[in-house]
Amino acid sequence: MASDLLTIGAAGAKAARAALDVTAHNIANASTEGYIRRSARLEELAGRGVFPYGGDINLSGARVGSIHRNADAFRQAEVRRTAGDLARSDTDLAALREIETALEDTAIFDSVVEFEAALQQLSNNPNDPALRAVVLAQADAMAGKFNLAAQGLDASVDGMHFEAGADVAQVNQLGAELARVNVSLARATNGSTDKAALLDRRDLLLGELSTHADSSAEFAADGTVSVRLGGAAGALFVEGNVAGTLAMDIAADNTLSFAVNGAALSISGGSLGGAQAGVANANTFHTRLDALADGIAQTVNEAQAAGVDLTGATGQPIFAGTGAAGMRMVLASGGGIAAAAAGAPANSRDGTNLMALRQAVATLDPAGDMNLLLFDASALVAARTLSNEALGTIASSAKIVLQQQAGVDLDTEAANLIRFQQAFQASSRAMQVASDLFDTLIGIR
Repeated sequence: MASDLLTIGAAGAKAARAALDVTAHNIANASTEGYIRRSARLEELAGRGVFPYGGDINLSGARVGSIHRNADAFRQAEVRRTAGDLARSDTDLAALREIETALEDTAIFDSVVEFEAALQQLSNNPNDPALRAVVLAQADAMAGKFNLAAQGLDASVDGMHFEAGADVAQVNQLGAELARVNVSLARATNGSTDKAALLDRRDLLLGELSTHADSSAEFAADGTVSVRLGGAAGALFVEGNVAGTLAMDIAADNTLSFAVNGAALSISGGSLGGAQAGVANANTFHTRLDALADGIAQTVNEAQAAGVDLTGATGQPIFAGTGAAGMRMVLASGGGIAAAAAGAPANSRDGTNLMALRQAVATLDPAGDMNLLLFDASALVAARTLSNEALGTIASSAKIVLQQQAGVDLDTEAANLIRFQQAFQASSRAMQVASDLFDTLIGIR
């Protein structure tokens, strides 16, 4: 049986009302994080004639077939990838800035220069107790600066360890939530508003996950997702309603390693990848700082052992300990500085061994090495800053492109409100016409 004008008008009004609801929902969620613009997909309701009236006009109006999310899988993947690259760069750059601060703020370079200057002043009068005291004071200050720099580097590494641990906990929470969303997605009806909301939640979680670690996602027909950490060839982290557990291990050299359910994996992206790079950089600078401290201590102590102090005894070490963190000044008094050559009598004004000490320190050139260390740190920060700015621009552009396609444009939605309102009014008018025609027919006698 053919549908009548009243049924067609009612179907149109209902479809227009649903489209208005979707438009209003878009407007209400224009600022909601992760929200993807919805659109109502209308379908024709085709009537079907009944024998022997198959030749009649069979029209039944329209209905909302499904609620469509204006998502673009490729653009979403680009946003996740670029966000992961930027997060890695942000973490790496922050670590490098802390390293630079630890080296510069302690003023090691200045203390090395001042120690060398104190030795030079003492060479003018090797027996002067005040000048000898200045040398020891500068040696003690220099050792303290090395200690502070090492502590600063260690503190930056500890901070990276703490933040990486928090990131690992967050990754595990995101994995558990994705598994729960998978369960709901498998049960939701395709094209429903519930499923659209679940898909938004899924994509938001995937985006957050990509900022912590490089990951890959594979989508099933029902919208559920399987996630691997460490890229497409990485460890399976989420599948169906099961989420793995990401664990972090800190080695004796402070480097970080990761595993999912006990299986080792390599993470190169996101903040965890940045933390690994930051720790590696800190270790490199710490090793160079240790080598510089050990070089100074060894050079000075060897020169001390080659001469005699004011009592005529063989010179004793000025420094003890290993590495920048362990370096300390241990000579008891300025009189213990071995300025004279071996065999010189007590209270000798001979400065031969002091000259040899100064020459050994000059050959070692600790000030030049420290200056190079500072330059390398600053150069790395400058290079990473430029790279970070470029990655920030790329990530921002990817977000803008996705927003243009999937985000809510209030001007467009305002136009849709008018369009669907007019459609609703027109359908209501069709229903009114049907009612008028019915009244006219009833009134015929």
